[in-house]
Parts: sequence; C-alpha cells; structure tokens
Amino acid sequence: MTRSRHPGSGPSSSRPSDRNTDRSGDRSGGRPQQGASPRQDEGDEGARGGRKAARGGRGPAARGVLLYGLHPVAAALTNPERRIHRLLVTDSGRAALEPAIAAARAQGLQRPEASPADRMELDRMLPAGAVHQGVVVDASPLPDLGIEDVCNELAGETSAVIVALDQVTDPHNVGAILRSAAAFGARAVVVTERHAPETTGVLAKSASGALEAVPLIRVTNLARALTDLQQNGFWSVGLAESGQSTLAKLNLTGKTVLVMGAEGSGLRRLTMERCDAIARLPTGGPVGSLNVSNAAAVALYEVARLRE
Repeated sequence: MTRSRHPGSGPSSSRPSDRNTDRSGDRSGGRPQQGASPRQDEGDEGARGGRKAARGGRGPAARGVLLYGLHPVAAALTNPERRIHRLLVTDSGRAALEPAIAAARAQGLQRPEASPADRMELDRMLPAGAVHQGVVVDASPLPDLGIEDVCNELAGETSAVIVALDQVTDPHNVGAILRSAAAFGARAVVVTERHAPETTGVLAKSASGALEAVPLIRVTNLARALTDLQQNGFWSVGLAESGQSTLAKLNLTGKTVLVMGAEGSGLRRLTMERCDAIARLPTGGPVGSLNVSNAAAVALYEVARLRE
C-alpha cells in the first residue's frame, strides 16, 4: 500500500442529512452511480468478511474509468500504479497538462501520446455538467487493497489516522473526504462495499487528485473491519452529536480511526458499538450540524493539531 504522497491527518463531525455527517448515540470512553438503496440491517453487511478493497472501482476489472479535470488527470498520469489507455486533450488542456506529462516521462512511466479532441467531443463522453478542463483519460482501476494491507503497512508505526465511512453514498462527499484525508495525512479511507459510491470520474474529480494518493478501501462488514483495526492497535472514535466529550478532549496521538456516519441517519447501532469512544464537534448556533465532508475536514484538522 504505497499511496500516501500528501502530508497531514484528520477526523469528522456532527449529524448528517442527505449530504451530511453522523448522528447517533453515545458510548463512553464511466457514469456515476449515486445514491443508495434502502438501508439494510447491520448484520447482512457481512457474512462474507471484509477484504474486497477497490481503490479504482468495483465491477469488471477490465472496465476502464474516465477521469477528467486537470488535478485528477495529472495525478493519474504520474501515479506508477495507474495504467492509462488513452489521453484526450484540447489545445488548452494539453498546455495545462504539459508539466504532468513531462513528470510522467521523467519517471519512466509508459503513457500514450495525447490525442487531440475538441471540447464538445469531451462533453459527450462525460456526465452532463462535468467540468473536464479540456483533459480526459481512460484508465484502468487501481489495484485492490484490503484492511490487512493497511495494517501490514502501518504495523511498525505508533501514530496514524484512518477515516471510516459508514454507508456515505454521495460521490462528491467521498471525494471531498479523500481530498481532506490527503491534505491532513490520513493513511486510508474505508467505505462499505454496499451503500457507497462507485469510484467514477465524479468521485475522482471531487477528490482533486487524492484518489491516487490515499487508498480507498472497500469492506463488506464495517464493524468487523473496525475490530480488525483495533486488534492491530487502532483506537476507533465515532463522531456523533450525542458524544459526551468533544474530539479535542480525547487522546488522539496514537493509531486512530475516525468513524463518520451515513447521510441522513448517522452511525448505525452496530458500528457505534464497535467504537471505543463517541465524540462530537463543538458545533452550535442556528445550524447545529455539518455536511459530512466539512465535518471530516474539521475533525482531521483537529487531530492534526493535537499531534503537533
């Protein structure tokens, strides 16, 4: 697991609504597929165990993904783990992408020659309203990683942060959380195999290049994944409005998993029961909750601050 090129580290925040963060009880101590089907009971997420990790997307391994926008495409071009099949650029897109093309060449990476395309051609290839900035790549999904890969890589470390998302379904939120995770030095983002967005160009664009730097791990059973992390020295903190203490009052200097709840209903019961502590962000005023991606950024900053 070699995808942490960005410094930093971080957590999460209060309650969610359709695009919001976690809410819940207290304990001591191609084309985007958005939206989720109705929530299942916690137990059915997991008879199969939790290995399947898809940094590059689920579905047939051979199927490519269209990445677009300067930051996602530049990061993909310079990522040795990413196979690029086709690069399409407008004249202005080619000029803006030239530093990344040169950097990939300097690394000795095999990349296809850029093919000229006009803006309307790129518009037709992508979801309506996609801001491609004149650059698109057709790429293979990144290699799958699992919880065991994260644990093995971090086995010798005494301080690390992972973000775990309990059925967060909006690709813009997951992408933005990946971006914050990269900025604050989190080592991975864990999502559920079901009720989580596909790793499409929409998610990659929201991540602004962070998809190439922070592993996106998919697990079939989040509660079991938290147990695996705890057995490997991680302390798990769930974020919910009902937390008795704020995040700042906890000792988050060791290996920490920040667990954030789903849009709409927050952390599920079984997920909360697996957490070592439930904490909250000190939100207040007329709006008492944050969007889950904003909450993640605030919490990750707080963890980074506590570790200085």
